[in-house]
Amino acid sequence: MSRQYLTKDQIRESIADYRDSTPQAFDRKFERDKEELRELGINVEMGSIDKYFNDEPGYRIRRDEAELPDLELTREEAAVIGLATQVWEHAGLASESTTALVKLKAIGVDVDTSVLRMAEPKLSADEPSFDVMWDAVTRRIPVTFAYARPNQEPMQRHLEPWGIISWHDRWYVGGLDLDRGEPRIFRLSRVIGDVETQGPAGSYDIPEGTDMKDLARALFPPDPVEAAVLRMRKGRGQSLRRLAEKVTPIDEDHDEVEVRYSSRWELAAEVASYGPDVVALSPPEVREAVVQRLRAAVSGTLGLGEGSA
Repeated sequence: MSRQYLTKDQIRESIADYRDSTPQAFDRKFERDKEELRELGINVEMGSIDKYFNDEPGYRIRRDEAELPDLELTREEAAVIGLATQVWEHAGLASESTTALVKLKAIGVDVDTSVLRMAEPKLSADEPSFDVMWDAVTRRIPVTFAYARPNQEPMQRHLEPWGIISWHDRWYVGGLDLDRGEPRIFRLSRVIGDVETQGPAGSYDIPEGTDMKDLARALFPPDPVEAAVLRMRKGRGQSLRRLAEKVTPIDEDHDEVEVRYSSRWELAAEVASYGPDVVALSPPEVREAVVQRLRAAVSGTLGLGEGSA
């Protein structure tokens, strides 16, 4: 922040990240940082360095517009902030949270994490797509990516991401699925290859009152309660076998496998994907759903009763 205007060259020389960049890279970074400041509500003013001469423009941020008032936190509030810096094991977010902690201490906020030492969770995010998705969520940038559900070919998806959530020890991104025109949840471990951004920051608005936990509850099926009996060729249907509660050999080539399910359509899709190697025996509604899936596949009209992503 400055009372007087600074030229781009002066700004470049005063900031290490700019100083080490090529002229072209500096111009890109400078414009990017100005845009990010505007998104945060901080205005970058342009003006003349010397009012008597028509020289190059200068830039400044007014201290009275950008300076925050003194922070006064209780010991417990400061401890919660400190705890947040210890939650992340993920490298990118760990760096950001540590920087925030240093800044708090620099302005005199005593951050005592020992207050909540017993409640110290740990989160990690190993999915390659996490960083790009997190950035897209925080800056409201649409993304496109290849997504592969079990035993299906990858499909290109287009999403306006609203948030990222950890659900049952897995990371998911949720938002408006532009291909389907409705909210969807995608598991980050099923994202294939690179995630590409599709527009500038602030391209869309997140619906007011959006809660990722509510979205997850609405889109994920409930816990399995019903049981289905399947006939499987030995050595096949491994994803279904992992869910098996009971496996009974019925001849040299086949087993009878009992699995629990919450959505007959999702189970039917899984069974149908194995073709003749897996056959649904009961209950009748699952068997009928499998038949419908197979008929739809033959006629090229897949899509009956699809569940969440």
